[in-house]
Amino acid sequence: MKRRLLTTMTAFGLTAAMLAGCGSSSSGTAAKEDTAETEQTEEAAELTDEERIKAAAAEGKIGNWGLGNEYEILALLTKYGLPTDYLVQDFTMDGFDDDSITLASAMTYNELGLVVNDYDGGYGYGDSVDIIDMNDEGVAMLEDMLFCTKSFAEENPNTVKAFIAASIKGWEYACEHPDEAAQIVYEAGSSVSSDHQAYMASEVKKLVETDMNGNSVSEIGKMDETAMQQTLDLAKQYIQLDDSAAADKLQSLTLDDIRDTAFYEAAMSGDIGTPEKTDIKIQMKWLPQAQFMGYYVANAKGYYAEYGLNVEIISGGGDIGETTAVQNGTVDFGVTWVSNLIAADAAGMDLVEVAQIYQRSGLVLVYKK
Repeated sequence: MKRRLLTTMTAFGLTAAMLAGCGSSSSGTAAKEDTAETEQTEEAAELTDEERIKAAAAEGKIGNWGLGNEYEILALLTKYGLPTDYLVQDFTMDGFDDDSITLASAMTYNELGLVVNDYDGGYGYGDSVDIIDMNDEGVAMLEDMLFCTKSFAEENPNTVKAFIAASIKGWEYACEHPDEAAQIVYEAGSSVSSDHQAYMASEVKKLVETDMNGNSVSEIGKMDETAMQQTLDLAKQYIQLDDSAAADKLQSLTLDDIRDTAFYEAAMSGDIGTPEKTDIKIQMKWLPQAQFMGYYVANAKGYYAEYGLNVEIISGGGDIGETTAVQNGTVDFGVTWVSNLIAADAAGMDLVEVAQIYQRSGLVLVYKK
């Protein structure tokens, strides 16, 4: 698509040059067309984010994957008084590339990297694209966090604290050494290229170490009350549950229903004790990639073993649901987005968040300048 566009532009330039050389009066027309195009480009470049969002919405060219990723987009559209309609986007960025989607959803650590970079699988747009950030727009929701069932936490409190402590140690090391962390994930059975893993690690580091307001985070894994409440409030507004009892429960949920800070606080203070259960499984949300690098680092560096734990990391993907896997006891811990846990608990599950790894949303809308 891009190559054909460049070829067309080159042909147009040659034609204009030939006409100018012949002294044709059409050269004036071509000059006017060039000037008009330049003015249109400058005008487009001067659009505010609000104007850009409204223009794309009017054309029906805002994309998102759905499947629980759409709530921030719905909140963004509502913020600007727009209908909450969007194009269902596939898991490539081809729609963005061929201009069928003007504002395409992208995670900063994944799809945005493919759009910007020219390594294997990348589209190579470089700095010719820009983003609209959900954090800056005030509609961000928290994503990757660590959870288990409430009953597991009650029966195995020392195990939960030990697992948190070792995992946070892994995340701290991964953020200090993102290139090494990316390589560890790559060697663990990466689902993407080593170049993309390295890009992902550098971007995930930002989500772990920076909050929704752009401030540095001093305690990795801590649950920020304001960000948690914003996530819960938006979830109540935009999650749609067919079962009326579940929908009613959703509206009644409080932060105390979905998270417990005591385990994290004890783990960080060193008040842990001997784990009740030592053979542990954790379910990832997706295939091996730097999105989850802290857990892979904790395993590879022996941090789990230091706390008396033998940990098996289970890949996600396909029909595997991390909330279901934890709820039915197939695994002990899971990684999911806060909104997913909220919906699961409203539907009758007994899940509780014990550490918040990502401190800001990684969702953006990417567009061509």
